[in-house]
Amino acid sequence: MKTTTTSPDAFIEGLPEKVRPDVEKIDALIQDAMAGRTRVMWEGKFWGGSEQRIIGYGDYSHQRPNKEAVEWFIIGLAVQKDYISLYVNAADEDGYLVKKYAGRLGNVKVGSSAISFKSAHDIDLDVLTELLQLAKNG
Repeated sequence: MKTTTTSPDAFIEGLPEKVRPDVEKIDALIQDAMAGRTRVMWEGKFWGGSEQRIIGYGDYSHQRPNKEAVEWFIIGLAVQKDYISLYVNAADEDGYLVKKYAGRLGNVKVGSSAISFKSAHDIDLDVLTELLQLAKNG
């Protein structure tokens, strides 16, 4: 995946009406939490080979095991076929932050650094805001 010149706002405007309001709400929440950080589109093949379009917030460089440094985002927001995904690429000494917040986030599915949910009503937005603030500062 790589950053592109596609506008995140144009991407959101082009989403189907059934998901657009939820994505707008989550996007606004992330923008508030990540104020002062970049907000760009990442497009291309994601891990596993699927084509993805992800709004990335914040930048960081990740050192891969093979010593190749990879530029990536701190927070990512994507729309999948049946759900919305949030990628929180932040950890502390105990591991990924998403895992620490898993039990408090609401009706969501949690992976190591990913949160999936069907609508903004399924996720506890106050807890998500707390997680995003920690990710920004971490």
